[in-house]
Amino acid sequence: MGFKCGIVGLPNVGKSTLFNALTETAAAAAANYPFCTIEPNVGEVPVPDTRLDTLAKIAKSAEVIPTRLTFVDIAGLVRGASKGEGLGNQFLAVIREVDAIAYVLRCFEDDDIIHVEGRVDPIADAETIETELMLADLDSLEKRIPTLERRVRGQDKEAKKTLELVERSLVLLREGKSARLAQVSDEERTTFKALNLLTAKPVLYVCNVDEASAATGNAHSQLVEERAKAEGAGCVIISAKIEAELAELSPDERRVYLAELGLAEPGLNRLIREGYKLLGLITYFTAGPKEARAWTVTEGTRAPQAAGVIHTDFEKGFIRAETIPYDDYVALGGEAGARDAGKLRLEGKDYVVKDGDVLHFRFAN
Repeated sequence: MGFKCGIVGLPNVGKSTLFNALTETAAAAAANYPFCTIEPNVGEVPVPDTRLDTLAKIAKSAEVIPTRLTFVDIAGLVRGASKGEGLGNQFLAVIREVDAIAYVLRCFEDDDIIHVEGRVDPIADAETIETELMLADLDSLEKRIPTLERRVRGQDKEAKKTLELVERSLVLLREGKSARLAQVSDEERTTFKALNLLTAKPVLYVCNVDEASAATGNAHSQLVEERAKAEGAGCVIISAKIEAELAELSPDERRVYLAELGLAEPGLNRLIREGYKLLGLITYFTAGPKEARAWTVTEGTRAPQAAGVIHTDFEKGFIRAETIPYDDYVALGGEAGARDAGKLRLEGKDYVVKDGDVLHFRFAN
């Protein structure tokens, strides 16, 4: 499990260029006109993690398998998308299937690239996207009310809980606020998630800047960063143009090019890190002669459920997890050294997996 991130934005903000670069494909046609993406494009990328390569060397693994991140490139939204303008209806449905939404915002000036609304204003663009998603959520919730009210009259307790959450969300949406601001208890969280609201999904702002601003950002991206901070959202500064150029270079050439630009790493790495942070994801590893592999789980996941990510039988028959912290595994030269030094622990069903744990699961068939 990685996570599925929907890439949305107004037309001509560099969204498809970014998608192409991140997935190192030309699957999405990047062109200087609206609606060049006529079907949602899905691409998977390996999640870069230097720890995995280090573990593979120590374990002398024959194969290295990173965890993967799925990007879904969704056609440019415009005003009226919630009412079917442009290609709205088709793509709003696709957004419902993702874990988080990346708002790609144009933070660069270029007279040669048309802006659908004739100006460069990333905050206004973000508000346009948010408004269309809110309107879609309003429409979705209002349509559910008659059915829920009928079920409540029939003494359906679950329908009553759902209706309360619907009404709470509608109050926010009618005030022009996102559903993610709703106060939801732990007991209500599953029901709230089942509403599948677009504006309840975590947001990651992606500031697409010019090449000269890739390392430090600019006035446009600064405004977006301030908005993200105020909302508790993620924010990444990235140059789609640079990412597109990096995608065509060899690893050695990439390192040289990044150094020339004053960048420590590709934008993809930052984007993934922010996405993981936003969704509360962590990575654990398995390592042996056959393969070294990374696995992604939600922070707070217990050992049996983490084992279930590998195979459901591992969770059903879970006995224990042999656990070595990453730093100890590396410092002591692998599993044997960690065991000899007393750093290999046997953890039971209540163990909460930590980021970087190297695990070996014992289970009954």
